[in-house]
Amino acid sequence: MIVMKSVKKIKQPKKAVALQYELEQQEGAPRLIAVGEGYLAEKIIELAQTEEIPIVENHELVSKLVHFPVGVEIPQELYEAVAKILVYLYKLEQERKGKE
Repeated sequence: MIVMKSVKKIKQPKKAVALQYELEQQEGAPRLIAVGEGYLAEKIIELAQTEEIPIVENHELVSKLVHFPVGVEIPQELYEAVAKILVYLYKLEQERKGKE
């Protein structure tokens, strides 16, 4: 699971989405498992921190994803942007495992 957040310095509410994707997954795209703005976004981020779930800040991507309902796969036009984040997180995980 990954949580993405958007925090703008302008007085806009925080936004957050959580995606779930398993590397072993044979079919389908990452799914939105949580979407929120304001208080709900803060709770999504807080839970991710508590559970040590990676958090990535990407305002542009989050601003697009918050308009989709929970449970849907990410739209095809966002595959590349999400894939780049997943690759980055995979590399971080591999580095972390190498240090243990």
